[in-house]
Formats: sequence, C-alpha cells, structure tokens
Amino acid sequence: MGTPDFATALLQELCDRGHEVAAVYSQPPRPAGRGMSEKKSSVHQFAESRGLPVRTPKSLKSAGEQEAFRALCADVAVVAAYGLLLPQPILDAPKHGCLNLHGSLLPRWRGAAPIQRAIMAGDKESGVEVMKMDAGLDTGPVALTAKTPIGPDMTAGELHDRLAELGAPLMADALDLLVKGELRFTPQSEEGACYAAKIDKAEARIDWRRSAQELHDHVRGLTPFPGAFFEGDIGHGLERVKVLRTQVETGKGAPGTILDDAGLVACGAGALRLLRVQRAGKGEMGIEDFLRGRKMAKGAVLG
Repeated sequence: MGTPDFATALLQELCDRGHEVAAVYSQPPRPAGRGMSEKKSSVHQFAESRGLPVRTPKSLKSAGEQEAFRALCADVAVVAAYGLLLPQPILDAPKHGCLNLHGSLLPRWRGAAPIQRAIMAGDKESGVEVMKMDAGLDTGPVALTAKTPIGPDMTAGELHDRLAELGAPLMADALDLLVKGELRFTPQSEEGACYAAKIDKAEARIDWRRSAQELHDHVRGLTPFPGAFFEGDIGHGLERVKVLRTQVETGKGAPGTILDDAGLVACGAGALRLLRVQRAGKGEMGIEDFLRGRKMAKGAVLG
C-alpha cells in the first residue's frame, strides 16, 4: 500500500526478493502536467509493469472496500506513504497486521511530512523505521531502524532518496524475520514525540526577519517541492522566485536588503547567499544566470 517514489523502491525490493504480492493499493490517478491529464502514481505504474493487480479506492471506510481487503487473506500489509487512513477493520484484516515504513526516528516527527520537518528544524540525524500500525498516528511499536546523518546542506529531496534506499531492504529484512517468527517489536517512548504536519503552501514564503540559518534550513527542507519563495520587483514587475540552494554568510542590514551584486540578502541575523533559484515557468538556474537582466541591485529590499 503506497503511492510515491518512496514506496516504489520498496515494492520493487519485495518483488525482487520473491514475496507474493496479493494486491497493490495506491492513490487514484490525479490530473497532472500542463494538459491536466490523469496520471497514475509511481507505485501504480511499477505494479502494472510487473503484472500485479492494482486497486485505487478513494477511501477504505466502506464495508465493501473492507470486505474486498479481507478477501485477500493476506499474511501482512506493507504500507509506505500510502496517503489514506486505514480504519481498524483494515488494520485487523491481515494475519500479522500492517507494517509501516516511516521516514523518521520515532517518536520524533510522527505524521505526514517527517522528511521536510526534520530538515526545516535543523535536525542532524534522521532514519527510517519499520513499525506495526495501530489506531494512533504513527504510535505503534517499532521493530527495525536504519539511521542516516543529515548533512548541513542536504535537501528534503536528497534525504528522501537516502531513506528510500535504506528503507526498502529494511522492510524486506523485516518480512524475512517475520517468516522465521523472529520479528520483535519495542513500544515507542512518548518522550520527544512531535508531529510533522503536512506542509502548507503559505509556509513556503521566505520571511527575511528569520535568521540566515533558519532560512537555510527552511529552503532545503522545501526543496524540491513545494520550494521556498520570495516576491519582488526584479526588473519586470512583481515576480515570484523559488529559492532552491543557499549558503549562510555574515552580513548586516535590514531584513530583505540585498547586500551585494551576487545574491546576498540580509536576514534577521546574518545573511543568506542565494545559489540556485527558479523563476515561474522556467527551469532551475544558478544565481549568476538569474542575475543577468534581473534587477537585484545592492541596497534594494525584497518583500
């Protein structure tokens, strides 16, 4: 049960190890791209390439969907970034319950956006864990953990890829232990528990009053999606610009003030060097290319 790339790597690992996949559940196809034609999820596409049956219910709350799930007579459900609430009848249906691959070191960052929130908070370490799902939000007992450092410039996209790389074999190892009757679970502590709320689009706007380090973490936590942004008149009227790579430097000035001719912006404390940006409807580019023809002169102030 999964939807994005994070879950696709896991499904491939389970297939490659010879597990029998009774069915694949994924989010329904969504309109995407400029033509807004319906696009199947990454998991959906991979499952079809392997000839696996795919189910895409909009909800699992109905008695009919729950009975269809029970009828699979599954030994275990493997869940990774699925995106739908699993009601208790679904959690109870498989013989060994539902195992979730979660992208944080629980109980820290329970919830929808653990990868982004860890980076935005400046965490130095993250990981992926195999946990048994219960009625709570990522509160079930944990069986296996794989940890990884978060580098000072690592983006959410890079951490996502690293956790997917670690998580696929970790869950497959968990199933191997389950087959042997050797998979053991440890209850989570409530100490240090916090919630990783879904990213709201309004959060993406850069507030130059924050410190340079906070904004550096903010930018990399929102890269590549949805992308932190600022708005300003940079030569062609008010324009929204995504910021994808930055560097913390020294510098003083009123927040939002451009301190040189190479993309250094004053923050509430310190200054932030813009390294890679993206204009609306354009591709990602280095700050040097962006500044050709753009008005970001020293002394100007960004909103």
